[in-house]
Amino acid sequence: MGKVVIMDHPLIQHKIGILRRKETGSKDFRTLISEIAMLMCYEATRDLKLKDVEIETPICRTTVKELAGKKLAVVPILRAGLGMVDGMLAMIPAAKVGHIGLYRNEETLEPVEYYCKLPQDCADREVFVVDPMLATGGSSSAAITMLKQRGIKNIRFMCIIAAPEGIERMKKDHPDVDMYIGTCDEKLNEHGYIIPGLGDAGDRIFGTK
Repeated sequence: MGKVVIMDHPLIQHKIGILRRKETGSKDFRTLISEIAMLMCYEATRDLKLKDVEIETPICRTTVKELAGKKLAVVPILRAGLGMVDGMLAMIPAAKVGHIGLYRNEETLEPVEYYCKLPQDCADREVFVVDPMLATGGSSSAAITMLKQRGIKNIRFMCIIAAPEGIERMKKDHPDVDMYIGTCDEKLNEHGYIIPGLGDAGDRIFGTK
């Protein structure tokens, strides 16, 4: 069973508080999204495996620790997920980046893939799927299903604000995926927006509201 980690780090909580404020403009909003993603990445990579490597310092030979095992990839769900990429890359600059785009069919309300471009060796990497908001869980679940259909097995999901409904949907659809969540809010309203949330993350990142 995948684990669900709700971040309790004071810096993450402080920055999410500023992020929520309606007077926070796009420039500051983008900066905060990136900073929160960087801090969350630090926490979410805590269990990556290490190996011993022998090196030479200016003084002598010694054994140090380096990352072992699979390389990493970051896959934002378009478009709001783009806001988290730079923060992730600040922590893991060697990671490759893929993109997955979904829209909702207005008749069936089901997510439809309109774009997917992944690193060639993505199936050999530990993949972090990122999206600032986990509301109903429909888009995130569909994105992860699409990645699994392409042979990707090692998937982690990261979001800044989640609704309980989205967490339950993800646990049901993808019990093998670890989730890293900045904070869990109260509920969804009748329009599928997270309460108290922060509005539309994409509009606030790109200034399109």
